Amino acid sequence: MMHLGHLTTDEARAFEGAVILQPVGSVEPHGPHLPLSTDSIISEAAAARALALLERRSIRALIAPTIPYGVTDFAAGFAGAISLPGPVLTSFLRALVAAHLAGGASHVCLVNNHLEPAQDAAVRAAIADLPAGDASVACPLTRRWARTLSAEFKSGACHAGQYETSLVLAARGALVHADAAKALAPVPISLSDGIRAGKSTFREMGMDHAYSGAPAEATVEEGQALLDLLAEMIATEVTEALAQKQQRGAPA
Repeated sequence: MMHLGHLTTDEARAFEGAVILQPVGSVEPHGPHLPLSTDSIISEAAAARALALLERRSIRALIAPTIPYGVTDFAAGFAGAISLPGPVLTSFLRALVAAHLAGGASHVCLVNNHLEPAQDAAVRAAIADLPAGDASVACPLTRRWARTLSAEFKSGACHAGQYETSLVLAARGALVHADAAKALAPVPISLSDGIRAGKSTFREMGMDHAYSGAPAEATVEEGQALLDLLAEMIATEVTEALAQKQQRGAPA
């Protein structure tokens, strides 16, 4: 895996003009069985898998060090919930993307798997004013990508449930408290429904243990298949953005 943070300055010079995949995550409670860094782990693993897809499309890419903090207001009141204000995250990411581009990157893709609406809005706002094709966001919240994912994901009852637990089992299985996951009863609470009803925290929705869905049903095999889908999402967002850049006459 080509990771920007693992290169020397001489090695990095050889990658000028490459695409930067910038994982974005959160420090947020994910039930009694998954680590606080779950969203970062998923973003990192999906970005790593996307490298091979991009290489097959003759696109050189590097993974940048993960941004581990995000907007986690829905987890308020749970230990380990570290939340940034949305405008702070936007300002930081905007400056970071600009720095990557100034450093020679041809494109920056923000890979976000922390699915709180305010996080998604903050991440997208960071690139809103950039010329077409300079940057993109790869996040499964959009209808285009959500419909490709699992039934649990599409139900909205998927915070630390079967969907995310499967992904972490596939990406960093040693960090999953497997016995605890197997003992958890399903919690059929849809976050999307709760958000539409005006609820603003997990506890208001009835998620007393910071998870919804069915973590006991998670498998490594499902996680591997989901990572493939997330990697395709990233590769497609990058490919389409580079095409936009070429259309406006900028070097891709």
